[in-house]
Amino acid sequence: MSSEHLAQFGRRYTDSALSEALSALGTAGPGTPPLDAHALARRLGALTEAAQKSREPLSLELMLTRIVALITDAFDAERSTLFLYDADSDELFSRVAQGRLVREIRFSARSGIAGAVFLTGEPEIIADPYADTRFNQAIDLETGFRTQSILCVPVRSWRGETIGVTEVLNKRSGPFTPADAVLLQAFTAHMSTAIENAHLFERARVSTREESQLMEVTQALSSELDIDTLLRKIMSIATELLDAERSTLFLHDPVRNELWSRIAEGVGAKELRIPADTGIAGEAFTRRTPINIQDAYGDPRFNPEIDRRTGFRTRSILCVPVINKLGLATGIMQVLNHRHGVFSLRDQRRLELLAAQSAIALENARLFQEVLQERNYNDNVLRSLTNGVLTLDLALNVVKVNDAAATLIGREPGRLLGASVEDVFGNGRAWVRRAVKRVAASGTSDVTMDGLLRGADGNGTSVNLIVSPLRDPESRVIGYTLVMEDITKEKRVRAAMARYMTREVAEQVLAQGEAVIGGRFQLATVLFTDIADFTTIAERIGAQETLALLNTHFGEMVEVLFAHGGILDKFIGDGMMAVFGTPFPGAQDADNAIAAAIRMQEALALFNRRRTAAGTPPLAMRIGINSDQVVAGNVGSSRRMDYTVIGDGVNLASRLEGANKVFGTRILTSGLTVALLKERYVLRELDLLRVKGKANPVAVYEVLGFADRELPSGRAELLGHFARGLASYRGRSFGAAIAHFERALAVDPRDRPSLIFQRRARRYDAVPPPEPWDGVWSLGTK
Repeated sequence: MSSEHLAQFGRRYTDSALSEALSALGTAGPGTPPLDAHALARRLGALTEAAQKSREPLSLELMLTRIVALITDAFDAERSTLFLYDADSDELFSRVAQGRLVREIRFSARSGIAGAVFLTGEPEIIADPYADTRFNQAIDLETGFRTQSILCVPVRSWRGETIGVTEVLNKRSGPFTPADAVLLQAFTAHMSTAIENAHLFERARVSTREESQLMEVTQALSSELDIDTLLRKIMSIATELLDAERSTLFLHDPVRNELWSRIAEGVGAKELRIPADTGIAGEAFTRRTPINIQDAYGDPRFNPEIDRRTGFRTRSILCVPVINKLGLATGIMQVLNHRHGVFSLRDQRRLELLAAQSAIALENARLFQEVLQERNYNDNVLRSLTNGVLTLDLALNVVKVNDAAATLIGREPGRLLGASVEDVFGNGRAWVRRAVKRVAASGTSDVTMDGLLRGADGNGTSVNLIVSPLRDPESRVIGYTLVMEDITKEKRVRAAMARYMTREVAEQVLAQGEAVIGGRFQLATVLFTDIADFTTIAERIGAQETLALLNTHFGEMVEVLFAHGGILDKFIGDGMMAVFGTPFPGAQDADNAIAAAIRMQEALALFNRRRTAAGTPPLAMRIGINSDQVVAGNVGSSRRMDYTVIGDGVNLASRLEGANKVFGTRILTSGLTVALLKERYVLRELDLLRVKGKANPVAVYEVLGFADRELPSGRAELLGHFARGLASYRGRSFGAAIAHFERALAVDPRDRPSLIFQRRARRYDAVPPPEPWDGVWSLGTK
């Protein structure tokens, strides 16, 4: 190419990206094949056309199609593809590829040649793709196409961000050159703004469509009262919204503990039932967490039996739990087979929103059906309802009212019948009248959460109000129903319980009533903590810093406690008391207590690192754990009640916490707790102790950590010597015991249990204990 031609083209094209391309062509080395003027004119003509077309408002599909066509023509190639980056799924995708493949292609932004270029931001020329290990031959095998050479460059926005990559395949006129790479980069850089605009336009269009669909769901929730019809509508929207092939809703059958499909697309009227604790749906239900499976048959949890029964082929699965207002899982919603790849995190969030709305729909529909049935019952059945129920005719006069509603309103039931809504809900209750009028105008249900229903004395009651139209069998509106749920006590109790138990446990207590906390004799695991030498620390740092230190320390320990299902019983000075298994016992209570103790020590270690870095001394904490039958319930006076546990088992846990001072240990637990453990831990049996005030001895174990953690160097050897020494000691072979304990001390001279037993063995070796001797040691201090 002559300098005269370059100058001529340079005068015609002033865009910076084109200038860069011309500069690169003008400075190509002697090894680069020369390009004639016609070839360059054709290539720059393609760029000119692209620059002109970029100013037209195009859809993303049309934009990609046009750009790919221009690239293919400008570079005299057989095929071209432009991949854009999808940040939601961390994938590269293309809506158009020349040849037979015209569907959307998606793959990880970190795989293949395209992924490498996207990550590095550097162009690559691949002369022999089949010799490159990054090349994916699957598409060639699928289409029959043979990729012979590749030019791949990053697509950068005007901000310098890499937003995709462009691949050009099989240049007809020879191999790809560095000049081609520069020109292609210039081309894509020039077009990046138009590409981004088209992409943003498409996302806006998709968002608008999603908003419309979600609005349709919202309208369905407020207007549709038949559960089956409502859920079919929701699942149809879920399939469309998530671009899936099928959707299924499984509801939980608590009697049989099964998940069964009420709405399952593609299976007609057939009912599907699966165990509630197996498979992908079962795991999502029991764990109450979303599960996103990209390859169903590659997941061992997937049950292909339903596919065999229905003739359907499941590829990808997105499954989310349906959670009701109490936080309990009532079902599972799943969508199958994303039409363009796998389900993204954005898809998961949208399905979770639909599941939440479905839970509301089920609850509202169930409540409405109950209220509709109650209208046909006699007054005795109506009075048995705990929620306040009041029905109005079309003139908004009271037709039916139960005792609970009359109590909330503050009038006798007889004086309410026939009264107008303006009379019943007068001063301070206008929000109820407005809710009724909204339902009368729209014909749909209206829900008000935590409204204040004021009485004649000015005091208020917190209620959840649902106003729904009453319909006859022909769906004609014949009146309105008001359902009032008194949540005043629930709010007060929830606020109180949140101080010492997790939200989930508090919700269970509220659901099961006061009988749970009224007092019961049950098995529980009790945990005590205490900071070593805290009195000395407090005297040194002063009152304000002492409180700040305790608040920070307790804050971190309580988070660990709640994470393992524990109940905070009380703070005791610089220590605390926690309980596992009350008010709801579980099989893992002992394990949860042991795990919490280990995690507390780990959290304290991190806390001490921060203190050391700040120039303050570290803290040491002792923990004692015991399991036993205790009395659990509210204890106190009429002015103040605390939920707590009492009994000998509680006292023993406290004694074990104090016994750490004797043995120089951090966590001690009893044999009663060890017998209940389901998981494996590193434990060291220390002694048989008869604590002060107790007649029966108890086995004491040191908790060293989780079994799957690697022990410090030499620790396993020390534990072996100690175990053999303890066996010899209890067998009255005191000389052998001394030798084993000395070997343990040779590994770690600071191991106080080995030192204690060495001294005991020496004492008994010199003066043997009288018969009978059971090896029990009396612990005199508390």
